[in-house]
Amino acid sequence: MTSLRTNRYLIARRLVQTAVMVLLIGGNLWGWTVLRGNLSSSVVLGTVPLADPFAVIQLLAAGGLLATDVLIGAAITLAFYALLGGRVFCSWVCPMNMVTDLANRLGRRFKTGTGSRRVFGRSARYFILGLALVLSAIMGVAAFEAISPIGMLQRGLVFGMGAGWLAVTAVFLFDLLIQRNGFCGHVCPLGAFYALVGRTALVRIDHDHEKCTSCMDCLKVCPENQILELVGQASGSVLDGVCTNCGRCIEVCPDAALSFSHRKHAMSLESGGS
Repeated sequence: MTSLRTNRYLIARRLVQTAVMVLLIGGNLWGWTVLRGNLSSSVVLGTVPLADPFAVIQLLAAGGLLATDVLIGAAITLAFYALLGGRVFCSWVCPMNMVTDLANRLGRRFKTGTGSRRVFGRSARYFILGLALVLSAIMGVAAFEAISPIGMLQRGLVFGMGAGWLAVTAVFLFDLLIQRNGFCGHVCPLGAFYALVGRTALVRIDHDHEKCTSCMDCLKVCPENQILELVGQASGSVLDGVCTNCGRCIEVCPDAALSFSHRKHAMSLESGGS
């Protein structure tokens, strides 16, 4: 039971990620109608359109004329992640998260890759985001979508990996041997996009300083540990949009000093906790 409790959000994330992939596989190969399409554009129950807003922005930058249902789908997806926290996609939906989580866990165990020393700064992802839009406009195609290892992995799981294994393996080795949390935390423009979207999110991580014993276990597992600067310092909440709301910090905290909260509660803690 202790193992289940300390991994409850990790298990929940894996179930959600697996369920999304299984439904996409079923929709594409066996005609299921629950979720048909891919992570860039799909339809729920044959009625509700969904679309990746970052992919849509790239297509618009490339001069594409998009169908109304695609634009509506992008708006629905954008509103959903703006409410929950943009990078919820990264930790709860994106299949690449399973690859990078494994690489980073092995990296911590065997002390491979770089921890505090950075090969890429975290701002690099925003530069790549902007570059993807510029290249989309210049080349007339959705630049990141054309080379995205996320898309390659998702399509590979549905239709067979083929050369997609090269991209997935490259991401795994990059995080394992070169820079921990390197792809998701420093390079991926989709994560950067959702970090911007998540600035106004309602779901936040709260920290109760009175319970905290400054063990710093949360910092060891957080893929964006720079946002936990309040830990051991003051009560408050993590309002940075780069938080993935993965829940790992909550699971490993032996003091129950961290928890999920609604933004209104989080803001009240922040204003009065220190």
